[in-house]
Amino acid sequence: MNAGTDASAGGQEPGLPSEQAGEMVRLRFDIAYDGTEFHGWARQKPADGQEIRTVQGVLEDALSLVLRYPVELTVAGRTDAGVHATGQVAHADVPRASLERRSIEGDAGRLVRRLAKLLDPDVRVLRVTEAPEGFDARFSALSRTYRYRVTTAEPGALPLRVRDTAVWPKKVDLDAVQQAATTLVGLHDFAAFCKPRPHATTIRDVHSFTWEDVSTDEEPELFEATITADAFCWHMVRALVASCLDVGAGQQPADWVQGLLLIDARSPHIRLAPARGLTLARVDYPADDELAARAVVTRDRREASEVASRAPGSDN
Repeated sequence: MNAGTDASAGGQEPGLPSEQAGEMVRLRFDIAYDGTEFHGWARQKPADGQEIRTVQGVLEDALSLVLRYPVELTVAGRTDAGVHATGQVAHADVPRASLERRSIEGDAGRLVRRLAKLLDPDVRVLRVTEAPEGFDARFSALSRTYRYRVTTAEPGALPLRVRDTAVWPKKVDLDAVQQAATTLVGLHDFAAFCKPRPHATTIRDVHSFTWEDVSTDEEPELFEATITADAFCWHMVRALVASCLDVGAGQQPADWVQGLLLIDARSPHIRLAPARGLTLARVDYPADDELAARAVVTRDRREASEVASRAPGSDN
């Protein structure tokens, strides 16, 4: 359903001008989506007059319609086209007056129900809560956890799971796959695995990276990777997954991944695992009284890395 044409939302109540917003409140949104039909999270400018469907665009349009206020979302982690989420988190600052309208009546749960009527079934706002003081969906986060689901079975993915299960063309030795993943755990420069962005650091701390055989009678040769890090670079998770699978399939030697960590630029020998297998599963935050401090530390670290990347002789 297109939020912009939903009759139930109506156009009877006037919008609330930004300059008359009054007291603002920060809301936390817990979000899930099937990324198959989205061009990623981030709102994009229309090409040739054709609206590009993104998760951010769809959600902001629906929220702005319901709250009668131009909502702008800040997200914990931008996902690429085709990537899913079950545990995405975002925040937005909105006037408290918008939540006191008859359709919402100050109850965040009512906002969830309103959005469920507006949004297409491939995206859902699971919860809306008033965020604690100091909360920032992006900078307060301690870690992000992704899961990757892939099958090497000859028939391919189960039809009911084809949208979230990638197919790998080679059989793999799971022990070798795990050994490669273990090598990647820790604080490293992942430049070889990341699509470069101007003035952005590629140093990341991978907290854990595990692989598991989750095969069933209906889904043989099914494997699931779970990777947690403080943050991820553009395309980093899919590059890490593909590299481990290449080692597991014998297409690269066991020490190949270790050597990649010594490279300070994107390696042309690394490919990307298909987007459909990847899901943002969870974003973790510190205790409420530590949120603001965490945001300051993260923001300062990002800004410092950007300054360093501009310095003469910088590798970034």
